[in-house]
Amino acid sequence: MSKLFRAVIMGPPGSGKGTISERIAHSFGLKHLSSGDFVRENIAAKTEAGVQAKTYIKKGLLVPDLVMTRLLLPRLEEMTKYSWLLDGFPRTLAQAEALNSACDLDVAINLNIPLETLKERLRHRWIHPPSGRVYNMCFNPPRVQGIDDITGEPLIQQEDDRPEALVARLRHYKDVAKPVIDFYKAKGILYTFSDTETDQIWPNISTLLSTKIPTIQSDARCASTH
Repeated sequence: MSKLFRAVIMGPPGSGKGTISERIAHSFGLKHLSSGDFVRENIAAKTEAGVQAKTYIKKGLLVPDLVMTRLLLPRLEEMTKYSWLLDGFPRTLAQAEALNSACDLDVAINLNIPLETLKERLRHRWIHPPSGRVYNMCFNPPRVQGIDDITGEPLIQQEDDRPEALVARLRHYKDVAKPVIDFYKAKGILYTFSDTETDQIWPNISTLLSTKIPTIQSDARCASTH
């Protein structure tokens, strides 16, 4: 039986984590695990951790480490038979340490995108809050302006994506992410990719993962992408 592969992807808001995660999942037959999806599922199911998370989100606050780990780790324990890529977690050193106690990672991908590029991307970003779907008016617009493609519900621009809030938000990310980056660097599994275009970064990530991920049989790949 092939060894399972486990990875995380990190990057500031607007760095293209979602896009690259989907490409990795599609190309290498991994499960794409989104922390945002898990949070939304728990809120919808009204689990104890989901109810706690919702109180922070409604106030515009980040969900605390303890609540996030209570949301995420049980789901990861259900994924014992799958190779996966985790997107959006860990955000903090405490979360990284909790994840490290639960499983061994093979790779930590870090997206290092110039500040001006992030500001430009986020300025054009609109989201569908119930699903977390993200649109960009420049390169991934909805079919009808201001409307979600799937539900027909309105899109919004988040307050913290607005120019005046962006710099502080990105600075905060950098401060919080540095200890996580150092943690994975010390473990020897950190790989950082820098560019202004996702299409320029992708071939380098694909090349790296081709050397790291065990060969996945075609039938297993099909099974793991559904």
